[in-house]
Amino acid sequence: MSQSEQAGQGDRASVEALAQPAIQQLRAYDPGHDLIALRRQFDDLIELGANESPYGASQLALAAARSAIEDLHRYPDPLGGDLKRALADAFGLETAQIALGNGSHELLMLLGQVFTGPTAALACARHSFAVYALSAMATGAPIQWADANPREHAMPCGHDLDALLSVIDDRTRLVCLANPNNPTGTWLTREELRDFLARVPGHAIVVVDEAYREYQDEPEAASAVGLMSEFPRLAVTGTFSKAHGLAGLRVGYLLAQPPVIGLIERLRESFNVNSVGMAAAQAAFADRTHLDHVRQENAREREALAQGLRERGLFVFPSRTNFLLVEFGPHCAALEQRLVDCGVVLRPMGGYGLGDCLRITVGTADENRLLLETLDVLMPQVASAS
Repeated sequence: MSQSEQAGQGDRASVEALAQPAIQQLRAYDPGHDLIALRRQFDDLIELGANESPYGASQLALAAARSAIEDLHRYPDPLGGDLKRALADAFGLETAQIALGNGSHELLMLLGQVFTGPTAALACARHSFAVYALSAMATGAPIQWADANPREHAMPCGHDLDALLSVIDDRTRLVCLANPNNPTGTWLTREELRDFLARVPGHAIVVVDEAYREYQDEPEAASAVGLMSEFPRLAVTGTFSKAHGLAGLRVGYLLAQPPVIGLIERLRESFNVNSVGMAAAQAAFADRTHLDHVRQENAREREALAQGLRERGLFVFPSRTNFLLVEFGPHCAALEQRLVDCGVVLRPMGGYGLGDCLRITVGTADENRLLLETLDVLMPQVASAS
């Protein structure tokens, strides 16, 4: 190691020592593969790892985005008024019950900042979205992990609400769960959520992350939004990154009672959602025809892909999302690397405690067919090489 490299390492160590203890222990969110580099390597890269919509944004959203570009020299609306009013009308809420974020990721991190700390814990289930734990780790908060359902359960590795209730105690200030859940694809009914919320003590805020709400068979019937008037400590997050096809613009929202929103607004960065994103999100939200098309296409292709995977002897977890969690067994890591080498990107699940599984975004019919054909070639090769 050169002297300059040694000096650089020493400087990094000394700077890190200046950081808050919680930040010193924190590890950055892992986005998976370097997709930009892979796109440069493969002209026909099959990207099935990020749960993006292969059907893109609606034409109305694209037109709104192009129009908004004309005013890039202006700051965006710091209040997000038009988008908030559209959301409020749709959900039967007041604008004071809505906060906007740079994706729901930012809002989840803000909730952690507001409600957790060294003596204020977060409760969440194993095999749930990594950002919940990151939001608590950033504040030095204890994390109260609840075991998930066993694999032989009807909702394997999904939320065990009784187990989650059992870890909540006097220290708990924030409870996070996703419905449907990422990365398992499993889901809860509204009645299950109502029963759970009725048993959560009043000193805890419950956040239901509904990033994949639109992929449910009956999104409104399954959503927790309709329970907000009954449970004032309930908050719900949503995003335009998934079914609405606006992942590149990063627009999310938080629905909660005004006192919660007021606390989030104290921390939220000024102009945290850009003008192009807000314009496109509002147009996308109004385009029910495009959303219905995405939901129908996704449901058909999800079942076709799941059936194809089952025919190859693989266990496919139940899902009401735009992805499938699939158990590949002890050769999972080797197979995943071989897939990348062939220009097929899936999401490894080792970081979620599911090292024998891969998460597969439901693609178009052609993408799903190419994936299955590639698996037919690679799976026997990987098995014989082990």
